[in-house]
Amino acid sequence: MSKNVLIVDDSLYMRTLIKDALEVGGYKVIGQAANGEEAIDLAFELQPDFITLDNILPDMIGIDILKVYQEEGLKSKVVMISAVGQESVVNEGLRLGAKAYIIKPFTSEQLIETISKA
Repeated sequence: MSKNVLIVDDSLYMRTLIKDALEVGGYKVIGQAANGEEAIDLAFELQPDFITLDNILPDMIGIDILKVYQEEGLKSKVVMISAVGQESVVNEGLRLGAKAYIIKPFTSEQLIETISKA
């Protein structure tokens, strides 16, 4: 089972935190995106097994990126990671195909466990 991951978060600190946790968990980070446009381009270019997707990005929200992934038939499994934990936002993300929704702050263990379940 391959475990390639694309990390999408506008915060370099969060991307580094997620990357370090994933690599310890045996995942391979093959790309990082800081905004929605990169998130869309890299997802289709790299075709990762998993994408960690922040919901609040400078140019668009994760929910809109999920819609693009769904419309274009991207096969990657998406795990949303956001400080926004409103039930409506979480449910919308899951409805649009996200496999899980992690609310910041989280532990490395929570991240690995959630992704391995997805």
